[in-house]
Amino acid sequence: MIVLDTHAWIWWVSSPAFLSETARQVIDEAVTQRNVLISSISIWEVAILVSRGRLKLTMNPDDWVAASEALPFFDFVPVSNNIALKSVQLPGVLHNDPADRIIIATAISLGAALVTKDEKIRNYEYVKTVW
Repeated sequence: MIVLDTHAWIWWVSSPAFLSETARQVIDEAVTQRNVLISSISIWEVAILVSRGRLKLTMNPDDWVAASEALPFFDFVPVSNNIALKSVQLPGVLHNDPADRIIIATAISLGAALVTKDEKIRNYEYVKTVW
């Protein structure tokens, strides 16, 4: 079971060449097992990036998310009260990006590895990461 960081989700769906070879292999394996999880906060991040012109999609965000939701190997994980609380109680030193903290808390709560290129997250010792 893996959790995709927002950029890993975007890249896997639209530009897999941006992923590392290891990330692609781990995602492809999880796809065959239908064990790919995405935090619902990533939907918020995609919408924000599109609205600010920092991300261009081939369709509007509603349709893009719906297309991802229709894939049988993706499951979206809602931001539960437990995950929300855990995101502000994470141990150690970590930057304060709330979306990253929620994604990390999601992976930790589920005992899943987090697929991310983000160096700050990969250097955070309390979550298992793959890149």
